Amino acid sequence: MMDRRDLLKTMSLAALAAPAVAAAPGDKLVQPGKGRIRTAICAYSYRDALAKKTLTYEGLVDLAVEHGIDGLDLTVYWFPETGVESFLLSLRRKAYLAGVELPSIAIRTDCCRKNPEDQKREAAWISRWVDVADRLGAGHIRVFGGNVPKDATEDAAAAWVAEILKRAGDYAGSKGVFLGLENHGGITLYAKRLVSIVEAVNHPWVGINLDTGNFNSDHYSQLEMCLPYAVSSQFKVSLRFADGHREDCDWDRCVQMFLKAGYKGYVALEYEEREDPAVAVPRHLKTIRDLVRKHSG
Repeated sequence: MMDRRDLLKTMSLAALAAPAVAAAPGDKLVQPGKGRIRTAICAYSYRDALAKKTLTYEGLVDLAVEHGIDGLDLTVYWFPETGVESFLLSLRRKAYLAGVELPSIAIRTDCCRKNPEDQKREAAWISRWVDVADRLGAGHIRVFGGNVPKDATEDAAAAWVAEILKRAGDYAGSKGVFLGLENHGGITLYAKRLVSIVEAVNHPWVGINLDTGNFNSDHYSQLEMCLPYAVSSQFKVSLRFADGHREDCDWDRCVQMFLKAGYKGYVALEYEEREDPAVAVPRHLKTIRDLVRKHSG
């Protein structure tokens, strides 16, 4: 696919300067009231099959129907390099006719970029995927913050991330697409920093893609800190710890926490364990589906 440098040459600078929607200082994205959770499958759960082309994205639609799941979180890593437009329209048609929603796509980004030209390229890269999300009818894109360079302070890197997300958020908002900064290590390893970046961006179309498994300590308290800003979520089977060990994630506790916070949106299973996903994913999807029904009243 087109890289960031080529993209900036072809993308209109006016597109990156689309008008923003005003946000109130400290605005929370999770609105008051009863929580409402919809279920989804992350395409990344079937990464090996997608890479080997033994499973297609349209095949994921069939899996969602088979297992009674509402939608798909489409990791884009295995999208075709040619014929993208016809691929997107075919997938959108397939999903609509199957009654499966396409709420989110997930992309790779690195927003810890000091150079203004690099910041502009990264914002253009995100904006290119906003157009893809728009074609699919998806309302959210998962983005990464990146790692703090060795010669930079964390405060400086956080400011660079915020600047890129402000730029990209304006274009995303013009298309009605949310950007969700994920807790994915690096600059976003801790909830306090992640929240501070989103608050610095202060944009009505920029929030958090909350991954239950990506903090390495005080998992549930950090998840709770992020929930007011969550616009999408991914559920992992296990929690990671700083010393390298793992423990099962308490999904029952997570679902109750999300609903109590008033979260209204998708929780997508992102399966990363060793058991064959063809066997394990259906079992875990049933668990999530049952917990949502149990606690939603």
